Amino acid sequence: MREGIHPEYKLTKITCACGNVIETRSTSQNISVEICSACHPFFTGKQKLVDTAGRIDRFNRRFGLGADGYAAVAKKNDEKAAKAKPAKEEKAE
Repeated sequence: MREGIHPEYKLTKITCACGNVIETRSTSQNISVEICSACHPFFTGKQKLVDTAGRIDRFNRRFGLGADGYAAVAKKNDEKAAKAKPAKEEKAE
């Protein structure tokens, strides 16, 4: 390796918001992160609450979906398709 062109590789402490401290080596010193393997839901198996219900309700209101959501839309599409088929068959004759 050429001398003078590589960054200094030194001991580093990575500190998580949960309080977990990991010692490793890096070119940066004293890194702080919001989430680590000790508190991430994928690794811990715990699910954190995420407000998706509000987003789904807002989507349904925006696109005019009722309480049954997509079932109503599928039913409307089936009805439209049923009405369109006889009209096409009459034109073909």
